[in-house]
Amino acid sequence: MLKLLKSLPRLLFEAVIVLIVVLDELARPIYRPLIATVARWRPMQRFEAWVAGHGRFAILILLAVPLAIVEPMKFLALVWAARGHYASGTLALGLAYLASFIVVERIYSAGKPKLMTFPWFAWGVGLMLKMRGAVLEVLRTSALWQGGTRLAARLRAAFARFRTGPER
Repeated sequence: MLKLLKSLPRLLFEAVIVLIVVLDELARPIYRPLIATVARWRPMQRFEAWVAGHGRFAILILLAVPLAIVEPMKFLALVWAARGHYASGTLALGLAYLASFIVVERIYSAGKPKLMTFPWFAWGVGLMLKMRGAVLEVLRTSALWQGGTRLAARLRAAFARFRTGPER
């Protein structure tokens, strides 16, 4: 029992990491085109140039402030939904992801070269990518993931047929 209690924080941490990776993978097909569109906007390009023009400590602060708001908001949104507030939880989660994609991701993208000069930051990013890769490797070999992939392919094909009209 004592061993279980000692390992509980690690298990909770790993569960949160898995949840974040899964949500990120589910949202990826939606937000990738959104990020590409937003990145082409002239005001966003000026904002990114402004961010990139700062020193690494200023960029770190520019990244930390919205990140400190958005990431806990994602967790709170899941808690709201789990407590039965499905609409507000889903809305809050969507808005948190939107803010993350538009603000945090663009600041990170613009400031990444300077941020990676912090050894601890580069180590943390590397660790996060390694953990994400390990989680995805396990998920992608699961029957649930493979079934979902097949279903998504069938839905895309059906949608493509719907858009082009009936075959003649």
